[in-house]
Amino acid sequence: MNYNVRLIPSAREDFNKLDGRERLIVAKKLKRLSSNPFLGQKLGKRAGIDLTRYFKLYADKKRLRIVYRCIGDQVDIEIIAIGPREGLEVYRKAEKRKSEK
Repeated sequence: MNYNVRLIPSAREDFNKLDGRERLIVAKKLKRLSSNPFLGQKLGKRAGIDLTRYFKLYADKKRLRIVYRCIGDQVDIEIIAIGPREGLEVYRKAEKRKSEK
């Protein structure tokens, strides 16, 4: 079964800012995610950032993180943020974007 993977507009910008090699790697991860929405690891509350019910997926030998959530009865996948882990910045971006559609 394949699931719909959708990038919110800010996550689409994150994706477009990646270099060509990184985009290819992330696109492959998103394709894998479309067949298994629980491929990533659960996130929670950490360092004042609440991403309960969200998941992280590693890409590019753990250099990049893809933060997403599963929504709806048919399990659609919504990508919230893509970026390097450095300084937890990708998680901070994800928390700010939780309400973005």
